[in-house]
Amino acid sequence: MSKIKKNFVLEGLEVIDISTEGKAIAKHDGLVVFIDGAVPGDVVDVMVHRKKNSFAEGRVHHVIKYSADRVKPVCQHFGTCGGCKWQNLDYQKQLEFKRKYVFDAFTRIGKLVFPEILPILGNKEPYFYRNKLEFSFSNNRWLTTEQMISEENVQNRDALGFHVPGLFDKILDIENCYLQAEPSNSIRNAVKKYALQNKLSFFDIRKRSGFLRTLLIRTASTGEIMVVVSVCDWLEKELFDLLDFLKITFPQITSLQYTHNDKGNDTFFGLDIKTYHGRDHILENMEKLRFKISPKSFYQTNSDQAYELYKITRDFAGLTGNELVYDLYTGTGTIANFIAKHAKKVIGIEYIEDAVKDAIENSKANGVLNTEFFAGDMKLVLNEDFISEHGKPHVVVTDPPRAGMEEAVIKTILTILPEKIVYVSCNPSTQARDLALLQTNYRILKTQPVDMFPQTAHVENVVLLEQIKSCH
Repeated sequence: MSKIKKNFVLEGLEVIDISTEGKAIAKHDGLVVFIDGAVPGDVVDVMVHRKKNSFAEGRVHHVIKYSADRVKPVCQHFGTCGGCKWQNLDYQKQLEFKRKYVFDAFTRIGKLVFPEILPILGNKEPYFYRNKLEFSFSNNRWLTTEQMISEENVQNRDALGFHVPGLFDKILDIENCYLQAEPSNSIRNAVKKYALQNKLSFFDIRKRSGFLRTLLIRTASTGEIMVVVSVCDWLEKELFDLLDFLKITFPQITSLQYTHNDKGNDTFFGLDIKTYHGRDHILENMEKLRFKISPKSFYQTNSDQAYELYKITRDFAGLTGNELVYDLYTGTGTIANFIAKHAKKVIGIEYIEDAVKDAIENSKANGVLNTEFFAGDMKLVLNEDFISEHGKPHVVVTDPPRAGMEEAVIKTILTILPEKIVYVSCNPSTQARDLALLQTNYRILKTQPVDMFPQTAHVENVVLLEQIKSCH
């Protein structure tokens, strides 16, 4: 193999595939090359910026031939913002590659035996599908080459937007984002304009100082809107003046909240969030259910597609009304409450205590009487004593985080052997790993990929497993 050094241009590479992280893939002299900015079918010259023994990483230096599947990105920030890396790939092709990702994970990682994967369920709207975005304030705005030669732009380094990939202290100033519907863009731009006009300081991540830190916007299909302003330096009058401005300018905001955050990260956990105007939550509808969403609540960020995902989960479970169901990693109990009317009882287990409180409140608010929720570390809660007290489940629904299920949890499932398992995953790779462990006693009956995040490489996947001895 010929030696390739860093910052070396590889010429005439044909892009043949796309990785699970969304990067295009080409090969050169036995070396796998991961490329930013290309799509399958492109022929490109690549500037290599990282080189290992078996692979290299780089970006498009020059396009020799454009792929027939390439489309023009709609967003002006494409290529710098890391949020929608597949905007230059035709949406139907995106769906094909996501289904292929599930297939590859099942065959290469899990080495699973499974029937044909069902066609992926695409999102009806490839843009404006998110119900939650969090923007960061920064006094160290990311500058393009053109901006760096403009004296006016260099003098103004304040930004409100997203972190630039790989640079924790640089924020890309966002003018228009296609992920969340209005009034998201209007609110963000109005806040930035107000802050500049009133000379409010933006957060300095290195010094951990400055007034404005983050802006959270959550929307619901009910039309309700939540805005949470996070500040580092505590300036009460300036904060309340800003909140008054938002209250007057955007009367459609139904939940206006704020918090003081001078800790080392932007997360809301451990913070006291106070309501300035309206309620401390917004409401989301799903069928005849209504869910309470607070600033710390987990709720699927694509409301419409979450409904489709949960319908698939319910259908896979095949409940008759007589089953005891365990809903593992239940979050705010969305799935548990959604399937409860079809089960005898649903028991939800979740690590985050605040989420469990929301789950209990959601059941009460919807008149769901056959759910029970428990907070704690899954591998510690789900033990022999717990099962003896609450009963052996007929069906287990599990929707773990990206890391998948802990091995101890899988061992417990294999001990109690429920008749069915419905495994919902946002990471087919860890799902495949877990399914390989479960395959000793379970057979995969159905696999249904769901696209929750258009313009990205992420894919949700639902798998139905049935205990082998009960299969016909």
